Amino acid sequence: MSTLTKRWTRRDMLKSTLALAGCGLVPGAALGLDGTTAANERVTMALIGCGGQGRGDMSNFLGFPDFQVIACCDVVRDHFLAAKRQVDGRYGNSDCETTYDYRDIAHREDIDTVLIATPDHWHENISIYCMKYGKDVYCEKPETLTINAGKRMREAVNRFNRVFSGGSQRVWQDYQGIHKLVRAGVLGEVKEGWANVWGASGEFDLPAQETPEGVDWDRWCGPTVWHPFNQTLIKGGFRPYRDYSGGGTTDWGCHTFGGIMFAMDLQDTGPVEINPPSVTGKGNLTFVFANGFKMHHGGGWDGVINLRGTEGDISEKDMREGKYQIPDIYIPNYHGGADTIYRDFANCVRTRQKPFRNIERAHRTATCAHLGNIAYWLDRTIHWDPVAEEIVGDPEAALMMDRAKRAPYII
Repeated sequence: MSTLTKRWTRRDMLKSTLALAGCGLVPGAALGLDGTTAANERVTMALIGCGGQGRGDMSNFLGFPDFQVIACCDVVRDHFLAAKRQVDGRYGNSDCETTYDYRDIAHREDIDTVLIATPDHWHENISIYCMKYGKDVYCEKPETLTINAGKRMREAVNRFNRVFSGGSQRVWQDYQGIHKLVRAGVLGEVKEGWANVWGASGEFDLPAQETPEGVDWDRWCGPTVWHPFNQTLIKGGFRPYRDYSGGGTTDWGCHTFGGIMFAMDLQDTGPVEINPPSVTGKGNLTFVFANGFKMHHGGGWDGVINLRGTEGDISEKDMREGKYQIPDIYIPNYHGGADTIYRDFANCVRTRQKPFRNIERAHRTATCAHLGNIAYWLDRTIHWDPVAEEIVGDPEAALMMDRAKRAPYII
């Protein structure tokens, strides 16, 4: 029986205790009689990855009366202690539990959901393991380190019937004006788009430093290649290194590629051809979709997203500064009237609907970014079949769709 199912059973049992509350034997607040959410009807959550991004994401859930964070996990002691202080400060107690090992979180039956904000190379393992043990997952972007990791995560979502939300809040919250302008036909037929974000990650080159007390460094490296400790990595500086991340292509690319693909209603497919700068001859990489639309990485003129149509252009910066009249049209987005991606996930945990950034959309966007990196790293055109989800006619490139995992950190 799932934790959520248990919660509904407990709710039924509470009906017989309402009279006791009236006699003062049970605090009314515990039953939600003061207008708050009764404690046993709250969705419980644990944070896994307690750095700055994780604690920032967590602050959103701490503001929800129907959610309660009860545990924090990180391989850096200072990180989970900072998260614990944040949680305990919010609830006015010292109840938040801490651990170095995410499996401690997964095995707890009193935890319904997990917020995963670790470095990218841990997203797959933790997501799948927690879903196996009945947790719904909110996972920061980029959700995957490789293309095949996304396939496995999608399979786990379906196999274990879990709610999974990717973590790009910008695709709808920041860029919805762009989507409405495009889908209302204001630009005519849109032919090209530009995502102006930094590029692919590279090889590891940091000097070795002594591992400080309170850091489980082997577990931080986890399933990827082991490198000597360097404090840059535990302070958010891991993205330039290919062993841990795809760099800006996957980081901000999941926002911007995702935003462009959603505007063009291509969020559930992918490109058919990816050409690096040496092939385009224009200094930027280009994704070509089956309908002829071209999405360029870099080379735009203003802001992080630009789109060009037969009737005009859109600059994300100009849109953000209010220089466009946004059409009043409805595009399906967050569920239950949610105004943030965090509330969208929270609502979907209760309704069992697919969140706006469900696993398919998160995986498709990340796949696009990974294909761009493969084209950069090999410096040649990559042909992609978005239906079969396979690289066509290039065995070397196809091998880069996955990576071996370091023992014992194997799913």
